[in-house]
Amino acid sequence: MYKKFQTHLKKELDAIESAGLFKKERVLTTPQGAEIKTQAGLNVLNFCANNYLGLSNSPELIETAKKTLDSHGYGMSSVRFICGTTDLHKELEERIARFFHTEDTILYAAAFDANGGVFEPLLTNEDAIISDSLNHASIIDGVRLCKAKRFRYTNADLEDLEDQLIQAQPQRYRIIVTDGVFSMDGNVAPLDKILALAEQYDAMVMVDESHSAGVIGDTGRGTTEYYDVLGKVEIISGTLGKAFGGAIGGFTTGKKEIIDMLRQRSRPYLFSNSIPPIVAAAGIEVMKMMEAGTEKLRILKENTRYFAEKMIANGFDIKPTKSAICAVMLYDAKVAQEMAARLLDEGIYVIGFYFPVVPQGEARIRVQLSAAHSKEHLDKAIEAFKKVGKDMAVI
Repeated sequence: MYKKFQTHLKKELDAIESAGLFKKERVLTTPQGAEIKTQAGLNVLNFCANNYLGLSNSPELIETAKKTLDSHGYGMSSVRFICGTTDLHKELEERIARFFHTEDTILYAAAFDANGGVFEPLLTNEDAIISDSLNHASIIDGVRLCKAKRFRYTNADLEDLEDQLIQAQPQRYRIIVTDGVFSMDGNVAPLDKILALAEQYDAMVMVDESHSAGVIGDTGRGTTEYYDVLGKVEIISGTLGKAFGGAIGGFTTGKKEIIDMLRQRSRPYLFSNSIPPIVAAAGIEVMKMMEAGTEKLRILKENTRYFAEKMIANGFDIKPTKSAICAVMLYDAKVAQEMAARLLDEGIYVIGFYFPVVPQGEARIRVQLSAAHSKEHLDKAIEAFKKVGKDMAVI
């Protein structure tokens, strides 16, 4: 049988490659940071990591992890309810809840698991999920695992959301779910207006803060802080793998009874190992940093403003952004691939995104800014984009 299946796979892979959609991985040989080195020997500036606050190689987090190896060991070899819970896991959950002004938190191995495991334990075929069309794949998969009736509204379109809420009124319970920051465009969900519609049509709200926590709001608490609605959302999901240190681990934080039910029935929580103690300890340290000051956040916001303004002035098509994501629109997948390759030759590490990660005809290079970038880094990237853009007749 495999011979036939192998032929089928080869045809599919050849078609992906000929369409310019084949994803190739570049191997790094240094820690994650603004400046990195690839296995090919290139020293490049990194503009495609989720390392928003520049903490992925933070000396403080490294030192915390080293100490925790001595005090708590390497791994747990267990799920939480058996023997996989340490004092560090509990402290991190408490600190995350305090940071987001919620009642309790549950940790997962990844944010994908958090979103994949949230709906099925809470909702049945009597209920409704109303989901933004550009929500992350993890939300989409989580919705698919649940028997609730599904409704979908056009990205950040409040009129369409209201239409879907009206259609969902016959269902028992309703929940609206949205990304806080949409990872491919960089736009922020209109959470204040979503909450108003939820109030009007008797629905709960869930927001995924993976790309917004640590990035937006005066103190980096994400969209609920940005819209001054801290504590008013029933469920928040997020990650430790982006602004909060960049390692691994996800979380769901929100109303106590919801978190209690997830502890009892959420399958990714019940059947996956606990995050390593070193990750939990580093997460605690990040929460302390976030509560201690906002200097890294200030630098990140200034870097984003500077980069976007300069790129627009040079003639690039940049989607409006309120986050640290700048989508440089190219529309053609092969152009995005070629431009990313040429930029690498110029010492700028970026990635082209295209279908199915973004809609057909919406190919782009997603630039992600970091507090670790200096002005010199930004200027070098802008000049490289300008040079390659002109060579390719993009600008």
